[in-house]
Amino acid sequence: MTAADTTRRPIRELPAQLANQIAAGEVVERPASIVKELLENALDAGARRIEVTLEQGGVGLIRVRDDGAGIPAAELPLALRRHATSKLQDSDQLMRIATLGFRGEALPSIASVARLHIASAVAGAPGAQLAPGQSQPAPAAHGPGTTVTVRDLFYNLPARRKFLRSEKTEFQHIDELLRRLALARFAVALAWSHNGRAIQQLPPALDPGAREDRLRRLLGAAFVDAALRLDFPVGALRLSGWAALPTFSRAAADLQLWYVNGRLVRDKLLTHAARQAYQDVLYHGRQPAYVLYLELPPEQVDVNVHPAKAEVRFRDSRSVHDFVTRCLREAIGRGSRAGAPSHDPLPVGEAPSPGSDSPPAPLRLWQPAAPRLPVSRAGGQLAEQMAGYARLVQDAAADTADDAEQPLGRPLAQLMGIYILAQNARGLVLVDMHAAHERITFERLRAAYAGGRIVGQPLLVPLTLALSAGEIATAQRHAALWPTLGFDLAVLGPDTLAVREVPALLAGGDVAALVRDVLAELREHGTSRRVEEHIEALLTGMACHGSVRAGRQLSLAEMDALLRDMERTERSGQCGHGRPTWVELPLAELDRLFLRGR
Repeated sequence: MTAADTTRRPIRELPAQLANQIAAGEVVERPASIVKELLENALDAGARRIEVTLEQGGVGLIRVRDDGAGIPAAELPLALRRHATSKLQDSDQLMRIATLGFRGEALPSIASVARLHIASAVAGAPGAQLAPGQSQPAPAAHGPGTTVTVRDLFYNLPARRKFLRSEKTEFQHIDELLRRLALARFAVALAWSHNGRAIQQLPPALDPGAREDRLRRLLGAAFVDAALRLDFPVGALRLSGWAALPTFSRAAADLQLWYVNGRLVRDKLLTHAARQAYQDVLYHGRQPAYVLYLELPPEQVDVNVHPAKAEVRFRDSRSVHDFVTRCLREAIGRGSRAGAPSHDPLPVGEAPSPGSDSPPAPLRLWQPAAPRLPVSRAGGQLAEQMAGYARLVQDAAADTADDAEQPLGRPLAQLMGIYILAQNARGLVLVDMHAAHERITFERLRAAYAGGRIVGQPLLVPLTLALSAGEIATAQRHAALWPTLGFDLAVLGPDTLAVREVPALLAGGDVAALVRDVLAELREHGTSRRVEEHIEALLTGMACHGSVRAGRQLSLAEMDALLRDMERTERSGQCGHGRPTWVELPLAELDRLFLRGR
């Protein structure tokens, strides 16, 4: 470093153009960032129809036209000044922001790195426009609404332009963003084109059927067919949307969309809450899929925590986390019950409280087995077996008038001591009897355990942990939580914690690691289910060992009892490891396999 480099330089105010370009570095990351800002402005203006025109992946041209309230001619120059906005008037409004935009940086930031042209009109007044380099508006032929045209992105910053990807990649980012924003406002018609080719033209979706049609067009029919519709309004909070069944899991978290008060967000707390709701029905390494809308009073969420407004912070993060987890667990539990139709909407209702599920009917699997005919090639015995099987098929077919109450149908036989074959009104049902009984047993163990608080067991010798000051502060801040988890803790010093009592079921485990894990989750999310997760893992093992094993021969009565228990048990569509417990082969699929009707 030279002497010149260490010379003190005077403090001075940055030139307006340089300040705008620095702000643009936070707001304008790529063409998709511009599209997001302009669409949010259009939605805040009350637009009912928005058209987006793109060229060269948005680098050459981005044009957003809306039919919103518009901007008066006299205010057009002000719209291009930093921190000028009509959406925020005082500091009180900053604590209860109800609009998508509010910083007043988007248009001036865009104008500092691209050629921006804006034309607008309000109802009953002539249109006006402001072109690049102009300081005063000129007349324009424009109906009510606003059109913003952005050309030649980063024309004056070639170094930043080099960081842009290919035209195809940049357009894919915009297309993905538009698809997600289209799910934020179903009542708004949205259309976009690229290089003169129409990509999507979405009409307003005002009723449930139209909303699912838009969902199908944007996310695919497979998601909609596997999605559970849910709606849980509880006090000031409301969770609604679509959550896919665990069987529709994905390798990546690319179909997890969160909207908070209509704002598309990425939020670790909400993602964590959803993950916990799916944790015991999802196969290892797989990701759930959902489109969920959380509504709460604006003063309970801070949206002013990220330059691009992509993240939020909740005033009471623990309550929001618990609310989301409970609602989703309830929806998944009801929707993934064996035989439950996935396309019917879940009824609107109060969010469940922990342990509120009524226990299923007593297990009836262990009754004496009915006599069986030995498998033999002797003519008489074989004929008797076949005659008995024919009667069984006829009886099962006659019973399918009861399919509404018994969607898994009636058992026909057992295959290889592993699978139950059953017939319902739609076709053939195959059940993994061990996986199914494991889920039933686990849910009963969990319901029984949830009937009381987590029981603690005193340690003969208290365990002393050396922790950081931050961990000690977290333990003290959540002092009321520890007894509910079965712990008795005492702070012995600024960096020492004593554990005097632990959950009885986990007394033989690594208590030190468990306490540290709980503290880490409390610091990050304001809540923790680490203890419950350890207990549920233990219950899962108990259920696995206590369930009917592969190879055991079951009577028809036992098979029927298992099917009926599956229909009554929540989450019985998957075992505790996330594997499916049953599949259905419709008659049409069987006909196709055997080329019937061709």
